Amino acid sequence: MITQPGKFIVIEGLEGAGKSSAIALVNDLIEQHTGQAPVCTREPGGTPLAEKIRDLVKIGDDSDPLCDEAECLLIYAARAQLIANVIKPALAKGQWVLGDRHNLSSLAYQGGGRGLMPLVTAVSDACLSGFTPDFTLYLDIEPRLGLTRAADRGKLDRIEQQAIDFFERARQTYLQLALQDDTIVVIDASQSMEKVHQDIRHQLMNRLPLLQSKD
Repeated sequence: MITQPGKFIVIEGLEGAGKSSAIALVNDLIEQHTGQAPVCTREPGGTPLAEKIRDLVKIGDDSDPLCDEAECLLIYAARAQLIANVIKPALAKGQWVLGDRHNLSSLAYQGGGRGLMPLVTAVSDACLSGFTPDFTLYLDIEPRLGLTRAADRGKLDRIEQQAIDFFERARQTYLQLALQDDTIVVIDASQSMEKVHQDIRHQLMNRLPLLQSKD
């Protein structure tokens, strides 16, 4: 019996968009639909080495500030590890993978936010070789609202402490890329959690049969 490849679903969004609760919901929906819990990952991170890289990116060091280019390259190093050692092996076994962020984050944050789109595009092409998620839910929120929500959770990390203009540029990049890719669906994350989850459930349940029909 030949195992059909699994599917790769990603949740994206700015800080405070509600990714954690959305991931919990999508995890349950995938398990109900397929009969198997998905493999859950996060970026940067998801492997022992990639988690160490995550700490370098998330925790600031005033004595040796991380430059924008180094940030970009570190994130792609972590992503390459995750794809090679977790995501692709799981998909090859027929398992579904649910990702907390993927390449769209780099395009938005490092490409749009940092203004490094040529570097991001070049490194993305080299590292990913066309590998993309089957479906992405982008939780859209106005940056000031999102950061207020994030601050309510506790101390902000190095990325979350960036200027508001950084997040405005990242958001616009997210929205522009979503318009160009029919595998990306935009959810209004400024709504109540109940309404956000209702929209996610509707979008995902409409897509799951289509994803499986591609096997």
